[in-house]
Amino acid sequence: MLKLRLFCCLILLSINNAFATTHAPEANNLQNYPNTQSIGTYTNGCLSGAVALPIDGTGYQVMRLSRNRIYGHPNLINFIQNLGEYVATQHGSNLLIGDLGQVKGGRTPSGHRSHQNGLDVDIWFTLSTASTLTEHERETLSATSMLSSADKIALKEWTFAHEQVLKAAASMPDVERIFVNPVIKRELCKNAEPSNRAWLRKIRPWWKHDDHFHVRLSCPKDSSNCEHQEPLPAGDGCDEDLAWWFSVDALNPKAPKNVQPEKTPEIPALCKQLFKN
Repeated sequence: MLKLRLFCCLILLSINNAFATTHAPEANNLQNYPNTQSIGTYTNGCLSGAVALPIDGTGYQVMRLSRNRIYGHPNLINFIQNLGEYVATQHGSNLLIGDLGQVKGGRTPSGHRSHQNGLDVDIWFTLSTASTLTEHERETLSATSMLSSADKIALKEWTFAHEQVLKAAASMPDVERIFVNPVIKRELCKNAEPSNRAWLRKIRPWWKHDDHFHVRLSCPKDSSNCEHQEPLPAGDGCDEDLAWWFSVDALNPKAPKNVQPEKTPEIPALCKQLFKN
């Protein structure tokens, strides 16, 4: 486990924008794929019959339209819309939605190793009260970090509403896990009610993720070629697993010696077929 964590420290995510057309093409009429199917894994897969998330909806607005990463499985679209309705009703705010996936899923030119099979979405921690953001604002506004330093929560930014939004998201049955910065996970563990902590199990610490949270849904029941991720460990995740993230090994990782470059996995056969169409 330690070797795995140290290896993960070497993974650097490129954050260069990949600019494409602002107006999304139609995603719902892919020939030969009448039903939406999530195929492969979150980090090596694709999506047939993708659904485009409307760029504006109750309680949410989509950012970075030029990336054209607004596509997902219907379960993901429903999740975003349901969470948006909760945020609008309970907090009088809007979620700012980052990347979902590409029209056929697959590897993005920049920014992600996952987001490939239509079941991942990045959501900014920033809760907006703006009625409708302009296209320019959607391209230029930046997500706000919830940390004041590498190991401290920014009390001027972090609010009870953020905790409630994460709790609401994690409580939705289709959600597999939610990635947040370890400092944010620690804050949630500290403040959660003793009698209501089951949802914390889905909140998983990961590097970065201080200005947004990454939601991952479980494989849809009707997507037989979707590969499940390993089950989450038991418990609320507020124990020694969380403590590791603040250890010397985690904060000052040493690169393993003689590590071979990671090989790009072969694309699933069904994805090759999809990409040819």
